[in-house]
Amino acid sequence: MAYKEYPLRKCDLRNGHITLLCWLVYMSESSDVKYLVPVKQVEKTIKVSDEAKAELQSVGMMDEKGKLKLKGISPKMLKRMKLEAVDCPVLDKEIGFIQCYVCKNFHSRVTGQVYCKGEPF
Repeated sequence: MAYKEYPLRKCDLRNGHITLLCWLVYMSESSDVKYLVPVKQVEKTIKVSDEAKAELQSVGMMDEKGKLKLKGISPKMLKRMKLEAVDCPVLDKEIGFIQCYVCKNFHSRVTGQVYCKGEPF
């Protein structure tokens, strides 16, 4: 078996892909990730704050009507993301996952958990 050297440990490569378990361990031990935040389902969408809307419009991720335009995300996935929320450790409140996804602290999301850098704004 081939192994690829990572700063923290050796990972098993199968057909050129890192195994999920090894990647999760690597991500959880990564120095730039401070928080591991679980994603939870909500019944109603949590509205994006006005400040976040203004930021999204300034970078071109939202049009003037308030419709999101995220590259690489299908409308079906976007609809599902609107019904998810996280308890943000930086803002100390519950926010919608879309607001978390476009945040500068968002690192990645794997198996229902968000890897957050946790840097202050």
